[in-house]
Amino acid sequence: MSVRILQRIFLLALVLVWFWIVFIWTVSLHRVPRDDSESQTTSESFVLPAAVLQSKSGGPASSVGADGPHGLTTEWGQQVLKEPVAWPEYPRPDLVREQWLNLNGFWDYAITKAAAESPEAWDGQIRVPFALESPLSGVERLLGSGEALWYRRSFEHSPLEGQLLILNFEAVDFHCKVWVNDRFVGHHTGGNTPFQFDISAAAQNGTNTLRVSVTDDTSGSQLKGNQPLKPRGMWYTRVSGIWQTVWIESVSKFRIQRLQVVTVSAQKGLVEVTPFIALEGLVFDGKLDLQVDIEVTTSSYKVVARESWRIDQRQQWTGRMGPLDLVIPEPLLWTLESPHLYTLNVWLKDVTNGEWFEKTLDRVTSYIGLREVGRARDAAGHLRFTLNGEEIFHFGTLDQGWWPDGLLTPPSDQAMLSDINFLKSAGFNTIRKHIKVEPRRYYYHCDRVGMLVWQDHVAGGAGDPRLSPRLWDASLSPTRPEDGQWTDSEHRQFQLELESMVDVLYNHPSLVVWVLFNEAWGQHMTADLAKWTMARDPARLVDAASGGNFWPVGHIADAHHYPEPLFPFDAERFDEAFIKVVGEFGGHGWPIPSHTWTDNNNNRNNKNNNNNNNNNNNWDHGGVVQQKDVLLARYNSSMLALAELRVKGVAGGIYTQTTDVETEVNGLLTYDRRKPKLSIDELRQIHKQFGFIKQ
Repeated sequence: MSVRILQRIFLLALVLVWFWIVFIWTVSLHRVPRDDSESQTTSESFVLPAAVLQSKSGGPASSVGADGPHGLTTEWGQQVLKEPVAWPEYPRPDLVREQWLNLNGFWDYAITKAAAESPEAWDGQIRVPFALESPLSGVERLLGSGEALWYRRSFEHSPLEGQLLILNFEAVDFHCKVWVNDRFVGHHTGGNTPFQFDISAAAQNGTNTLRVSVTDDTSGSQLKGNQPLKPRGMWYTRVSGIWQTVWIESVSKFRIQRLQVVTVSAQKGLVEVTPFIALEGLVFDGKLDLQVDIEVTTSSYKVVARESWRIDQRQQWTGRMGPLDLVIPEPLLWTLESPHLYTLNVWLKDVTNGEWFEKTLDRVTSYIGLREVGRARDAAGHLRFTLNGEEIFHFGTLDQGWWPDGLLTPPSDQAMLSDINFLKSAGFNTIRKHIKVEPRRYYYHCDRVGMLVWQDHVAGGAGDPRLSPRLWDASLSPTRPEDGQWTDSEHRQFQLELESMVDVLYNHPSLVVWVLFNEAWGQHMTADLAKWTMARDPARLVDAASGGNFWPVGHIADAHHYPEPLFPFDAERFDEAFIKVVGEFGGHGWPIPSHTWTDNNNNRNNKNNNNNNNNNNNWDHGGVVQQKDVLLARYNSSMLALAELRVKGVAGGIYTQTTDVETEVNGLLTYDRRKPKLSIDELRQIHKQFGFIKQ
């Protein structure tokens, strides 16, 4: 046999081996963050090899408790006490990498004067990611104005060639500064959305020390939601510091920073995917060609769409590739009954030397839900919501996401999912997430379960018309709306936090409505902000002013009325160009002994008791009742009124609320989630009776 033939056989064998390796590697990538009824944990698909990064969490799991002065705990909070690390799940399910490290667990903490450069001594340990004021933190102390909260922990790191080390904070309230090995790496302002720092230059081989300082005055124009300095009624215990997961990931210098997914036509399976690419330290010398490969697969790993985009340094580079058009044949749509999700795999490759010698620089996994949100007129001429072209009544609850043991932080991923499942089982199809941005996994669960979300921007206050009854009361709102006066710097921070929220939650198919302002709290530049949001995210609807002070902008006219739902159909400001909704109603309260924040009851409508200035009274929006049958009758009456409004043209209704929150006892569930006030069967029967559940 000639030498040439042997060479050819050898080369053919190499090619076959290479193809086999590529095939096995490709199949291994076709994974989406998976949750059945169980939550996904780092022990499944997302474990970071210990040789790359290691965590030192410290502190026994039993060293801090969950019982606060009110004695309320959840079953999930009790479970947290048994685990060394809370919230072990991968925190960014819409952009998944395998290289990551969870930094939750026990950290050293100290409280100093705000001007202190560092603590002289450490006060003890705090369980991250629970806020300082929460029982599950193990500290349960208010952070005062003029004070700073400090954190410290260590982690192990072994640098890899061509890799960066990125430190991620899912949420820290409110002003945050960060050091690694005593080297300042960055600061951030805003308490509700994720941010990150490149700590590669500060990190070292071996043990590294991470230090964080936080200040939180809970005042002025700060976007603080329902956090006052003194809790009462519908204003709750304030939170400070780290309140969502902290984590590290090892990434390429050339990497996929984020993805933007837009359904152009659900029925046709047409999707636009835009990768945003970070190119750290790249010198544009014309010697590097990059390519993005995208595949869409089914749950059985069948590839149903594929596209590539190449860019070389001879082209102008903006960091944005695409959008890339994908067509999914015979598309399975995302619906409430069947919330189908496709897996989205994205690779960033160096193809300078041709495809045979391509090098993968980064790869991420995400998912796509094919759905279209819109509005259309019914036979009577009323505007209605649509999902994939079909009319749908948005029937939901106001959901504030507070917990007795974690405050703003849910005790666990399963705890969040339990709330969603309860509402879904009871026949609701919508959640209005009220002036809070949840952990990203919350929206992932809504995507999986099939639950629509209205997302509020977190409220702030600076000047009129905040909390002016004549402006937010739907029956008294003036014909001419008003705007508060914010300084340029105050508005700039508001805009930055709005932009961050929209971008972070952009890809979740469950999210269908943005709510910019609630009852005129911090309302300013309404028209400009609504138009900006509509341009930033044209695939969703905008509710510019929920509960009054209506401006003729956006898509929705939203009235609040307690306890029975009402809508001012005759008001000129609510013309036929807007979808009509009752964004809040109900609020019927029933305190169940041993499951309340306090056992003192107060009827809000009793003029002799000003519960707004009394921290120790249970209250609601319609008068506290003491018997279940009275609550059942009131709930039934409110649903009847909503059904009558639906016939007249109202397209959605939001009942207040999912759970009790501290002294506000108008939830369908108690604050500790241990007792439903009305059973799922009772709720479903009422909802079917009035046509809110399909027969």
